[in-house]
Amino acid sequence: MWTLGLTGGIGSGKSTVSALFQQLGITVVDADVVARQVVQPGTNGLAAIVSRHGRSLLLDDGSLNRAKLRDIIFADESEKQWLNALLHPLIRTEMLTQLEQAQSVYAILEAPLLFENSLDKYCQRTLLIDVPETVQISRTCARDNITEQQANAILKAQMSRRDKVAKANDIISNAGVIADLSAKVSLYHQNYLHLANLHSR
Repeated sequence: MWTLGLTGGIGSGKSTVSALFQQLGITVVDADVVARQVVQPGTNGLAAIVSRHGRSLLLDDGSLNRAKLRDIIFADESEKQWLNALLHPLIRTEMLTQLEQAQSVYAILEAPLLFENSLDKYCQRTLLIDVPETVQISRTCARDNITEQQANAILKAQMSRRDKVAKANDIISNAGVIADLSAKVSLYHQNYLHLANLHSR
């Protein structure tokens, strides 16, 4: 399956672009969604976490208490490393399975940490949704009801805008209105259809 890696920093509008591609009939595999799927009740991922930390990490409905797990890994770097070692292979396997099962001409792997986690190696091409950092901060504050300081901290934890721009094959600037964005997505979509058809010959 010809795969496009879609990424962008917090507040860049990555989800909006993803939805526009879906409206054009393209299957999107979202790394954040897959990360939740691999720890749902009945999965090996959740069983391993409960085995290590006990059933107190479960909510009443049997699902994972994410807030409690977050507290544990923030307090102990070794627990964070253990969790990453458990989940990253599970997430990667599930993402690749879903991409292989995609029915569209090409598929999209959407991941905020596409470059940071080297997921771009599974993609034939990458598309970065780019906005100025001032826009990222204002959008994130408005969306998540957090302070500028908190938004800045999130931004600094991600790969720099400059480095992402250097790594990406294609870039969409999303500082304008939704109509502009839709037109840009349609243009790139035509190009990706062409590349995917060439790839499948």
